[in-house]
Amino acid sequence: MASNVNPTVRRRRLGQELRRLRELKGMTAEEVAERLLVSQSKISRLENGRRSISQRDVRDLCGVYEVEDQRIVDSLMQMAKDSRQQGWWHAFGDIPYSVYIGLETDAESLRVYEPQIITGLLQTRPYAEAIVQGGSPESTEQENDKRVEVRLRRQSRITAEQDPLRLWVVLDEAALHRVVGSRQVMREQLEHVLELSQLPHVTVQVLPFEVGAHAGINGQYSILEFADAADSSVVYIEGVTSDLYLEKPHDVQKYTVMYEHLRAQSLNVEQSRRLVERLAKEYAR
Repeated sequence: MASNVNPTVRRRRLGQELRRLRELKGMTAEEVAERLLVSQSKISRLENGRRSISQRDVRDLCGVYEVEDQRIVDSLMQMAKDSRQQGWWHAFGDIPYSVYIGLETDAESLRVYEPQIITGLLQTRPYAEAIVQGGSPESTEQENDKRVEVRLRRQSRITAEQDPLRLWVVLDEAALHRVVGSRQVMREQLEHVLELSQLPHVTVQVLPFEVGAHAGINGQYSILEFADAADSSVVYIEGVTSDLYLEKPHDVQKYTVMYEHLRAQSLNVEQSRRLVERLAKEYAR
């Protein structure tokens, strides 16, 4: 599924390099913005990779930073060009979380804590349809269908023959008991989780009710890690109207430690499978 050029990752790497050049020059984002007669927020968005960057922007910034090596300028210009290409998800139109999809497409591993529902990468079509319709009651049928198709397309990272996504999921037990769609939908969904959990690169643990208060009590989050050392890990927190991406090392470390606590508090892999299997049989009655 991943293309040779991932525009999201290109923007992110380009932004990191531009930030490095600014810091080497000893300039603040405000000073750069003043020199270029643009807003400080534009410089910040360019550096964090959340905004498309033109070759003209790169040229102007390299001028401000007095980059004399033309090979560096040409490399950055090419990255800007690549960053404006479209990923597979753009074929579905405006996707609110397109930045996340770009990161997930290029990630080497993904750790997810999900307190309410079965996480998207493990969902069956009927379950996904029920989740999307329930979560977006005012959206059109066409909009909901598009969201479902994007979700199912993302799942090919798990079943890919080469370099599949390494997925570790901690599911709150509540997600297994919440009847989404129907009891039949839930039975099929839990059986699907059991099937995918047999893959060597997929690990599923259940956080049982009996744990009580726990390290994930504040809600869902994901941690994405990348094969390229130049790409720092990202913590993703999904919101209703906007999403949060945390990349500062101390933020990522805090969430990583929280995730380790969640894993320790959860049932082990075999215990989790037995619980999922038991509930799947109960839904079949």
